[in-house]
Amino acid sequence: MALKTYKPTTAGLRGLVLIDRSDLYSGKPVKSLTVGLRKTGGRNNMGRLTAVNVGGGVKKRYRLVDFKRLKRDIFATVERIEYDPNRTAFIALIKYEDGTLSYILAPQRLSIGDKIIASENADIKPGNALPLKNIPIGTTIHNIEMKVGSGGQIARAAGCYAGLAGKDAGYAQIKLNSGELRVVSADCYATIGAVSNADNRNVKLGKAGRSRLMGIRPHTRGTAMNPIDHPHGGGNGKTFGKHPVSRTGVKAKGYKTRKNKRTDKFILTTRHKAKKK
Repeated sequence: MALKTYKPTTAGLRGLVLIDRSDLYSGKPVKSLTVGLRKTGGRNNMGRLTAVNVGGGVKKRYRLVDFKRLKRDIFATVERIEYDPNRTAFIALIKYEDGTLSYILAPQRLSIGDKIIASENADIKPGNALPLKNIPIGTTIHNIEMKVGSGGQIARAAGCYAGLAGKDAGYAQIKLNSGELRVVSADCYATIGAVSNADNRNVKLGKAGRSRLMGIRPHTRGTAMNPIDHPHGGGNGKTFGKHPVSRTGVKAKGYKTRKNKRTDKFILTTRHKAKKK
């Protein structure tokens, strides 16, 4: 997809850069493959504000995307490529030979009319899903399972992909874009290709109103608040000599958030060590 710019007839259009979605399907999604999406406004089940700068946004329905690809050994035809307001990637509506409709993440170079399949012996082409043990080393993959049957969890955002670095003793080594080298079971499924809409990183919203339509409220700096409202608040003038923390006091820089030591054994090289090289 190409980027689209506009004539600077207004201040909001001057810096606006959007994705050209003229080739995508412009109608409504399949209603049976969507569910209602209730807004939270950043509040939890007790009504307390737990996520700041969240609120508003246009009404939208959630598309039920098939990340598991459990319908095996049945060919499906790509009916159309659609925009999904709930994610940065595009989605593809596929129709199986038995008439079942489903949404999947649309990889790059997937076109309307293409035949795709999820099978242990599928061809190595974009959109096909197969176990990591049957994928050649060096292949670009996305929507990778971390546990057998759990559904794809790795490399699902726009333009994301991972590389199959090696296979050994029933495990496959996955090289992520962050530099992390992780191992997962070789029986886990993955989809061939990179996720669509790689130009999403180059989008410029142009004005604050577009952020509000996305449900993003304005962000206020902690140093601009009073001491009662934020740990960074207060001071005579612009002063800040404390460790950066969130509104609730959680450290914001240099604080290790990973606590799941049980799965540390599956990470061969962390992204932090990869950056130091």
